[in-house]
Amino acid sequence: MKTLLSFKALLSLTFVVLFLCSLSVSPVAAQHILAKVSGKVLSDSGVALEGVTVTVKNIARATATDASGSFTLTNVSDNAVLSFSYQGYEQQEVRLDGKTTVAVTLVTTVKNLSDVVVVGYGTQRKSATTGSIASVKADEITQTPVANIAQGLAARASGVQITQNSAAPGGNISVRIRGTNSINGSSEPLYIIDGIQITNSGGVNDVSPLSTINPSDIESVEILKDASSTAIYGARAANGVVLITTKRGKRGVSRVQLETYQGIQNITKTLAMMNAAEFADLENDIYKSEIYPDPKSLGNGTDWQDIIYRQAGMQNYQASVSGGSEKTNFSLSANYFDQDGIVINSNFKRYSLRATLDHTISNRFKVGASMLTSYSINNKIPTGLSSMDGSLVTQGIVGATLGAPPTLVPYTEDGKIYPFADQFNGRYREISNPLGLAEILNRNAIRRTLANVYFNAKIINGLTYNASFNADIGSTLTDYYSPLYILAKVEVNPNSGSGSKANANTLSWLHESVLTYNKNFGDHAFKFTGLYAIQNDLYNTNSISASGFPNDATLNEALQLAINRTVSAYRSKEALNSFMGRINYGFKNKYLLDITARYDGASKFGANHKWGFFPAVAGAWRIIEEGFMKDSKVFSDLKLRATYGVTGNAGAISPYQSLALEGSGSNYEFDHVYTTGISPTGIPNADLRWEKSAQTDIGLDIGLFNRINIAMDYYDKTTKDLLFVKNLPLSSGYASVTGNFASIRNKGFEFSVDANILDGAFKWNANANLTINRNKLLGLEGGVDEYVLNPYSVLKVDEPLGIFKTYVFDGIYQTGDSVLPGSGSRVGGVRVADLNSDGQITADDQKITGNANPSFIFGFSTNLSYKNFDLSIFLSGVQGNKIFNLSRYTFENGLGGRNVVKGLVNRWSETNPGNEYASGFQGGRLPVSNRFVEDGSYIRMKNITLGYRLPQVKFINTARIYASANNLFLITKYSGYDPEVNTFGGSNTVIGVDNLVYPAARTFVFGLQVTF
Repeated sequence: MKTLLSFKALLSLTFVVLFLCSLSVSPVAAQHILAKVSGKVLSDSGVALEGVTVTVKNIARATATDASGSFTLTNVSDNAVLSFSYQGYEQQEVRLDGKTTVAVTLVTTVKNLSDVVVVGYGTQRKSATTGSIASVKADEITQTPVANIAQGLAARASGVQITQNSAAPGGNISVRIRGTNSINGSSEPLYIIDGIQITNSGGVNDVSPLSTINPSDIESVEILKDASSTAIYGARAANGVVLITTKRGKRGVSRVQLETYQGIQNITKTLAMMNAAEFADLENDIYKSEIYPDPKSLGNGTDWQDIIYRQAGMQNYQASVSGGSEKTNFSLSANYFDQDGIVINSNFKRYSLRATLDHTISNRFKVGASMLTSYSINNKIPTGLSSMDGSLVTQGIVGATLGAPPTLVPYTEDGKIYPFADQFNGRYREISNPLGLAEILNRNAIRRTLANVYFNAKIINGLTYNASFNADIGSTLTDYYSPLYILAKVEVNPNSGSGSKANANTLSWLHESVLTYNKNFGDHAFKFTGLYAIQNDLYNTNSISASGFPNDATLNEALQLAINRTVSAYRSKEALNSFMGRINYGFKNKYLLDITARYDGASKFGANHKWGFFPAVAGAWRIIEEGFMKDSKVFSDLKLRATYGVTGNAGAISPYQSLALEGSGSNYEFDHVYTTGISPTGIPNADLRWEKSAQTDIGLDIGLFNRINIAMDYYDKTTKDLLFVKNLPLSSGYASVTGNFASIRNKGFEFSVDANILDGAFKWNANANLTINRNKLLGLEGGVDEYVLNPYSVLKVDEPLGIFKTYVFDGIYQTGDSVLPGSGSRVGGVRVADLNSDGQITADDQKITGNANPSFIFGFSTNLSYKNFDLSIFLSGVQGNKIFNLSRYTFENGLGGRNVVKGLVNRWSETNPGNEYASGFQGGRLPVSNRFVEDGSYIRMKNITLGYRLPQVKFINTARIYASANNLFLITKYSGYDPEVNTFGGSNTVIGVDNLVYPAARTFVFGLQVTF
């Protein structure tokens, strides 16, 4: 793709300008002889302020106030000017004029983080925003011990649904901002960390890229939800944008901060499975023989969940130092995070270092850089299988744990793992000992570096230019080895043992040139932002797999010793070029207008649609500024907002999907030689184009009594030209084709309230949010009304994504009942309803029996403090969603050979003619019915934290200890481990399915925070 400007030329020009600017640095003025001064600093409400930075202006001398608000400076000139700065308050300067003591009162300012928001390529006062933007504070994100930034956002902002796909250490999450916007493409938002753009796959067994970033380095998070706010990122913004700002050094005295916490995790719930006596009785019943002559004598047997699940520890250590002078600010931080999983042998570790530097060359030029590097090690336990086949389900550790016969034992007499095929004459060889599965090496070692360099120049008054160069560099080494010693004797053969190594490397670099002009003309405020950006994403992977190892001595470090070996390699590249312009106009700070247009070109779309145009317009009326509202004693803010815009989803497909593709696999024999063949695999589509989301938003911001802030939004978003992989008939010679075949609509309502209830010696604030979203599939190409995804999920026009279509459970066939043809059942077996009353069971008797999308989601938090004590409480909830409990379907089916749920103790028999559980001799699979579609509603106590600030001692500014309980309790009717589940990870179509994912844990944490 051709670019407007050579990147190398632009880079060279920028560094030339940097060099010339450095020559113009003015020398520092000579220092004066100094005297002594002391004083006290209070807030405008009369509260002593601790940690206020007191600086002697124009010289490198500063201190900070103590817990009583007092400070002392020695050797200060009689006519010196002292500068007082504190986050959340207006900076104030005081000239001494011979005074040796001063009393200062700082006034609350609108320029704190709660009133200034990051809007992309700049900041904006919250009162001047026209779009829908949610802000989350850093202390809210880190209130719970999380490895992933997105985990800390859960239930913190309206319009954002976050699902923990897997509760494994470092496990992945799915984030949906205002619903699901794609079918085959990603619906995950774009994350921008200090200008560096990253994305997340949402795969249930993937390591989230956000887990490689230390949450303690975060300063603030803004979530851009409406089209006007996100249009500045055009092609990648259809799913919303999460702007993450990290901590940087601030002018003033240097500060050292240390933080540590230790935690204990336990599984929140175990599932009720049969004990040994009950299982033996079921086996006898199923096979109509005395496999176990005396079941009752076996007692409870082995509790496999008790063996596999453990009490697990977690620990975190954080150290940082920051500070700065009038010209240079810096920050350094280091972090170590270690979390064991509640499943044995699972673990996640992260080591990270971060540094930032900002330097003012002169009053016109500024440069800076930041770098975050991390090394993560994730020992994985793969969970979340998509199969409905019982034998495959039990190959995962959670499935194997539930299905393991309690009549078998975990270890041999000499303490070795006892394969099931070596027990009970090999009767249970189809099930693996879960202890053996836990011994399989499955490790990801991830190295990642995020780097940013910027140059800022004030060209003329009001006109600035900012050039940034960003890089995201990552590499992942995946090690896998399944050892021989976990196999039964009869299973060992020359091809036994398997191992692999895979290396994946990513490089994403981005240059952005931003020109900003800001000018006020009387009552008119005008700001223009122009952008040119170029981005390249490079990816390559290579791997080798092998089987047939002589022994376990070398694990997978000597794959050349194996008998069978295969290699593979892959490489891809994609580019995105962008131009953007944004105009912000305000009249009397009363009428606000924003106009944005972005033009993006992406290499991976068809030749006829490489470029996309993404416009947006927004307006706001600050009613509070009208004359009739000026003297209001009730309203402190009142603003009406309206926006409309179009955004794109460049992440909907992988590279090269618009081209004619060829691949291996069509091997053949030529001249008696087996030859690797290459054949066409993809149909070219020059018209493959962008997915585009057009969104309307109407919002109202209300402030009451200077204490309560309310935000309400109604939105309507339609996404057209959805990229969809359509299956083709075999006669075409191709399996599928990618094209723009569908459209989706999301509309909903968001509500949030933030109340500062008390603000004195006793402080109390509360926050609540509520989100209602309705999703609907508007159409599929060719007049197709329904598309079957699997035996329980379909895509259906005029219905939401994520619906379940099943038979309707109608009890158990009793003695004397006529078994309907087509049901595949018998007396004592499951009966499903004959919905069309045709006297037989067919696919026409299936109906929509559930919707995985919630009716609404909500969050509530409150913080209280009195003197040195503080208490915070955080609740979250989801209501009205359904879950297809696929694991229950598996373990409610008494096929024999594996354990089942305890409920089957009450199975049907001639002497116990129940109407819930099928008989033990039914045979075959259970019909897929609404019996396994359960209510997924819940209310979760996410966190309770109690803290105490220790009395001040010498050399320590503040010290706080705290205790925290996370996931303390859960109110739900769901029968599985946890209702917050999604086996299919980031899938847009098959959601709300529970098939043996990693269980959730309850965590108790004790921590210490110290500032010097």
